[in-house]
Amino acid sequence: MRSQIFTPADSYEEIWQLQKELVEKRIRDEIPDTFLIGEHPPVITCGRGTHAENLLMPDIPIVEIERGGDVTYHGPGQLVGYPILKLEGKNRDLHGYLRSLETLLIQTLAEFQIAGSTKAGLTGVWVGDKKIASIGVAVKKWVTYHGFALNVNTDLTQFTTINPCGLSAETMTSMTAILQTVLKVEEVINTLEKHFQSLLH
Repeated sequence: MRSQIFTPADSYEEIWQLQKELVEKRIRDEIPDTFLIGEHPPVITCGRGTHAENLLMPDIPIVEIERGGDVTYHGPGQLVGYPILKLEGKNRDLHGYLRSLETLLIQTLAEFQIAGSTKAGLTGVWVGDKKIASIGVAVKKWVTYHGFALNVNTDLTQFTTINPCGLSAETMTSMTAILQTVLKVEEVINTLEKHFQSLLH
């Protein structure tokens, strides 16, 4: 397993293209499982399940991508993770993979004294009735890409230009909003990477 960090200096399109290149290499077993992690510049992404009415008044770039799910926002202060994993053997289970990503996020939040949970019939991680992390993945020949977005100190007002994952913007929260103290993405990356190492193993 290897990790690679990206920053908002890298455009969303650059990281998206990198994912697709890594997927092809992983399919051919030219690289090990890889974890891309970092922050994006402000962007709206539309998954395969996007409903046009959930795009309200976005004034930042919009990108249509092949992940599952509806529309969401990415930007500074949000920790995004893209596992490029080959699902093999007992792990060749997409539903199980989605649940493992939720577990990864819940374990990470717990180390910051935040009680994350799941909701029946919904993908992602919640704190009470507030959504703190979104998940949307794609798979090609059983190699995963796209992944999750955890709101660390995200500007939550950015969600008001869309209905994130079909929900109202008021549903979204962040680690900083819950703890009432500003957390930096860098403070969360190491904890999340530690738990990621045990993902699917």
